[in-house]
Amino acid sequence: MREQRAAAMKLRRARRPVARGRGGMSGQRVLKAEAALLGGVVLAFLCWEIPSLRREMRLWRMAGGFRAGHRYP
Repeated sequence: MREQRAAAMKLRRARRPVARGRGGMSGQRVLKAEAALLGGVVLAFLCWEIPSLRREMRLWRMAGGFRAGHRYP
């Protein structure tokens, strides 16, 4: 009986996340937070740069695009 209780307690201890007991964050949660932050920064950068990218594409097409070849260095 005592052995079964000890085995059950070990299983309960093993299943509980260690970081919660100490008040910290697990590595997986930190990585998810960093990925969300990086995704937000990339999205903000793209939204900031889209108007200028559209303008550059329009100028490139007016200059001939790929068909211009060596005419415009």
